[in-house]
Amino acid sequence: METIVYNTKGTCATRITFERHDDNTIHNIRFEGGCNGNLKAVSKLCEGMTGEQIASKLLGNICGSKNTSCADQLARAVTGQ
Repeated sequence: METIVYNTKGTCATRITFERHDDNTIHNIRFEGGCNGNLKAVSKLCEGMTGEQIASKLLGNICGSKNTSCADQLARAVTGQ
């Protein structure tokens, strides 16, 4: 298991922390900042998914006029972008 800390770019959340297990599943996703309730829901929904599964659902999701979102940043974090 590896703990990863990802500093976001262009979002209200400033950091995402998660664990990547040997089978590439993602666990214990935690956002710092951002919309607390929504990001707790995203974390719960993605719990136990692989990085590829998360990226296939969330990569490219935008927030308002921004070209990214907290969910998009999570997808980038789990795929190492």
